[in-house]
Amino acid sequence: MSKAFTRETDHDDEDEVPAGLQLPQGAKNYISPGGHARLKAELDHLLRVERPHVVEVVAWAASNGDRSENGDYIYGKRRLREIDRRIRFLTKRLDIAEVVDPLRQPNRDQVFFGATVTICDEDGAENTYTIVGVDETDLGRGHISWVSPLARALIKAKEGDSVRFQSPAGIREIDIVAVEYKAIDAG
Repeated sequence: MSKAFTRETDHDDEDEVPAGLQLPQGAKNYISPGGHARLKAELDHLLRVERPHVVEVVAWAASNGDRSENGDYIYGKRRLREIDRRIRFLTKRLDIAEVVDPLRQPNRDQVFFGATVTICDEDGAENTYTIVGVDETDLGRGHISWVSPLARALIKAKEGDSVRFQSPAGIREIDIVAVEYKAIDAG
């Protein structure tokens, strides 16, 4: 059968959330003010800049006639589906987001969402992590999701405490060296 008569699909589920961004059942979508602003800015850019530009390109390509071998038209339609999928995802995430400002945390001696925690592992290596929302996770910057095993082990612990948690490499024990609350950059 000619490709012109088949429906082109990307085999993506319309509402499928990537594995690293899934929330536990019934959990709230906590996010820092900076992360919330970043998601809103991305959504605004997609709606006001990128989508109108792609629609314009698709309309121009469609006016050129035969669409079956028109690369601009085919790519434009595919890009439009990607943009629309991302817009739906961002809209849903922002609708359920609960903004938590780490600077307003009253219990600054304990680890909660938004805390920047310095830990020392069994080998004596120190690492610093900031506990953020699932949409803000960036291990390269030391931002770990509040639903990660490490963050869950750290929650409610205090400076000087030792905690054990299940890592991919097995059970690990770490010591909490410092707990600090500061503004989280949007990145």
